[in-house]
Amino acid sequence: MLLSEDPATLISHTVNNFNIDPDKLAISRISESLSTLQQARELRMRDAESSLKKLSRQLNTLSSQHAELTSSHSATDHASKIATLDTRKFRTAKAASDAEMEAERLAQQAADLSARLQELDLQGVGGDENARRRDAVDDEVLLRLKVYRSLGIDIERDEKDGEWTRAVVRNDGRGDVHVVNMDKKFSRYFYANYFWQTL
Repeated sequence: MLLSEDPATLISHTVNNFNIDPDKLAISRISESLSTLQQARELRMRDAESSLKKLSRQLNTLSSQHAELTSSHSATDHASKIATLDTRKFRTAKAASDAEMEAERLAQQAADLSARLQELDLQGVGGDENARRRDAVDDEVLLRLKVYRSLGIDIERDEKDGEWTRAVVRNDGRGDVHVVNMDKKFSRYFYANYFWQTL
């Protein structure tokens, strides 16, 4: 009978019938895979911890630098300095513009006085009928110049031939200054219209 056989033999036959070698190999491969995964996981964790420590040190450094900069530079002081510099810039620009306009006015006045002086030198001290006629013409010219200046128009003469060659038209209401070079090829009517449009 089967039970009469040696138990060791029965067990050996039973083990051989189960054929557990493939299962043992599979378990061994799974164990090796688990070990490899565990090692890779530990390596990645160490790298992540190292990166985290490095970033933490950088954050602390930047935080301390930011705190130092914030404490040394006040936002209100900065805004106050910017406002002061802006005010100074606008005042300087206005002063430069005013000085330029005044320089143009004085240059015009000097040119007129120089032309007047030349005319007086040509007339001489005694004077004659022609001189009196020239005086009447000069008075008329001076009167026109005064009218033009009252409108904000300064006219300059050419020093060579005494012709009116340049006009400076000021519009105080708009704060504009226009310099017009007068050419003989345009009529007086053209310039009169242009001056009125500018004013």
